[in-house]
Amino acid sequence: MQNIELNGKTVLVTGAAGFIGNNLVCELLRTVQSIHVVGIDIMSDYNPVEMKEYRLQLIEEEVQKHPDSSWTFIKGDIADAALIQDVFHTYRPSVVVNLAAQAGVRYSITNPDTYIQSNLIGFYNILEACRHSYDNGKTGVEHLVYASSSSVYGSNKKVPYSTDDQVDNPVSLYAATKKSNELMAHAYSKLYNIPSTGLRFFTVYGPAGRTDMAYFGFTNKLIKGEKIQIFNYGNCKRDFTYVDDIVEGVKRVMQGAPERRNGEDGLPVPPYAVYNIGNSNPENLLDFVNILQEELVKAEVLPEDYDFEAHQELVPMQPGDVPVTYADTSALERDYGFRPSTPLRTGLRNFAQWYKKFYQI
Repeated sequence: MQNIELNGKTVLVTGAAGFIGNNLVCELLRTVQSIHVVGIDIMSDYNPVEMKEYRLQLIEEEVQKHPDSSWTFIKGDIADAALIQDVFHTYRPSVVVNLAAQAGVRYSITNPDTYIQSNLIGFYNILEACRHSYDNGKTGVEHLVYASSSSVYGSNKKVPYSTDDQVDNPVSLYAATKKSNELMAHAYSKLYNIPSTGLRFFTVYGPAGRTDMAYFGFTNKLIKGEKIQIFNYGNCKRDFTYVDDIVEGVKRVMQGAPERRNGEDGLPVPPYAVYNIGNSNPENLLDFVNILQEELVKAEVLPEDYDFEAHQELVPMQPGDVPVTYADTSALERDYGFRPSTPLRTGLRNFAQWYKKFYQI
């Protein structure tokens, strides 16, 4: 593994106003000396734009506290090839973290176009820009880190999910685009010797998270007195991973790139890797809902006498969903000495307290 020093470097983070992107940028500004972070985000309205603007404000506040570092934000689409070429030419990033993507399994069933644009064409533009960063003997991009997803495992029966498992049968277009990202990155790593690492995220949650995620949607509905639907009659299991754990994992991976080396045939071995980042502790959806409810009451988001039974409905599984996600993170632990460990109750308590403050309840 090739160690990469982040101090004084330029790092490009796509999807910088997104949930994980925002938390990563803040962490880099907080902990890395003299770093220049360049962020790109299309600011789409898939999730409320106000939430993205709030996240960008959090970054601005972090910049004020760390004047030795700098931050540049570009509103734009990674599917715009000319824009991406210009960003790479102007800023010459040493490390690229591609988090920009159209997320969500269910949305991909009704809106496939946005997934092809962002997840395939957008990622292709990033790979091409990384490739040409080495033109004319330049050092170029030292490490490309990109978001994959636990969705690639589809309905694999074997658990926990290992990156050694076959993942050739996606059950949603979203999963297919994420698997495609891994295949595209492998090809570019082989052809152009680009060190790349894909990270399969497992159900990320936390304060200021994605509003389309179950915990956020449940909270919004309960506040309004609406019924929440619990899919697969509550028999789903999810490996809920707190956002701080995800960010710590991403930061460590950024600093350790797959090594460029030649094989026995004298040809380059692709400097390519894929890891799971998950909590390795799948929780039953009903247990998850009960903990969320308890923490919402404790944070005074909901009254103590709230009738939860009257506000929940058990329903069948949605198309494209899977019954269980469960990460084998032994490779991440072996190579980077890190394993996510934030307990679900701690994470949901932080979310509930943030929710009360953000929505001024």
